[in-house]
Amino acid sequence: MTLDRLASYSQRMAMMTLCLLVAMLLLNAAYWLSPYVASIDAGNGFSFSLSNRLIGNIGADLNIFPWWQIAGGIVISSVPLLALALGLHHLRLLFKTYGQRAYFSSIAAQHLGKMGKCVAIWTILELLCEPLLSYWLTLQEPVGQRIVSIGFDSGNIVALFFAACITVIARILQKASELHCENQQFV
Repeated sequence: MTLDRLASYSQRMAMMTLCLLVAMLLLNAAYWLSPYVASIDAGNGFSFSLSNRLIGNIGADLNIFPWWQIAGGIVISSVPLLALALGLHHLRLLFKTYGQRAYFSSIAAQHLGKMGKCVAIWTILELLCEPLLSYWLTLQEPVGQRIVSIGFDSGNIVALFFAACITVIARILQKASELHCENQQFV
């Protein structure tokens, strides 16, 4: 693959990452606002984030929720997604940096490292927001029928491992960038 094609692919990936970032946040809000989106999920195995996991497990009917409970659900379920969105933003900036052919740059390493940290924060925020969201969903239930759900699965372990790997690779890229700068000074 030539460098021009690699730069072009990087620019395309930057655009696709932006689309994913926006779609992820809009889909989360649509899940809460539209019973149709939730019904697509239930019928076809489509799964989306904390919203889907909790609403499906609790069996909540979003059609009977008051507006303030839906708004709160959107906010609570969006908190982890905002951390992930920030990570995707850094991934987009990384691809844009690669699109400018700055492969061994310090800025590329910084974006990669920030993305890794954001993935870790996203995972931790999902773990913290799940009990809050489950209680929020059952807030109008009588005392004794309210639920506080805590969940940790293999997906969380994989995400944390992935975040750690990205962070280590970013540090390696940072070191490679420093060595590249030193070598350029000797030439």
